[in-house]
Amino acid sequence: MSRVGKHPVAVPEGVSVTVEGLRVTVEGKLGTLTQTFPASVEIRHADQAIEVAPRSTSDDSRAAWGMTRALIANMVTGVSSGFKRYLDIEGVGYRAAFKEGVLNLQLGYSHDVQIAVPDDLKVACPRPTEIEISGASRQRVGQLAAEIRAFRPPEPYKGKGVRYRGEFVRRKEGKRK
Repeated sequence: MSRVGKHPVAVPEGVSVTVEGLRVTVEGKLGTLTQTFPASVEIRHADQAIEVAPRSTSDDSRAAWGMTRALIANMVTGVSSGFKRYLDIEGVGYRAAFKEGVLNLQLGYSHDVQIAVPDDLKVACPRPTEIEISGASRQRVGQLAAEIRAFRPPEPYKGKGVRYRGEFVRRKEGKRK
């Protein structure tokens, strides 16, 4: 029995859910998200709640049960309140600036790193060493944050690089004489 899948997903006010077979569409104030789910689960939309149940007792069906429920819950949360991810930049001369849909990163390379931000995501740089990514899709927000971090992950000797807010970087001792 799935501990996640057995709980129904509550649908808040202002969010509409449409279930058409295996395709679920969720609309809210922050946008519309649509996703198709595996045939091994059954999705029912009842009064202000969405219930997910496995179609059989196979391992695949049971695994898809909890995953499907979690993805639907993320869709509902995304269109109602959204998701945010914060990145901090550490290092001398490392900084970020956002202008006209392009994020410009100076990360110690001989060139600036330019990243085109998709229309469904919002990026802000409240300070030159902070990046705030927000949007309705949890997957898209996390993917963009991971791509930005991958340009210069934090290194263990000086701690320089791009890190998630609150991420702990284990520091190493340098060479000794």
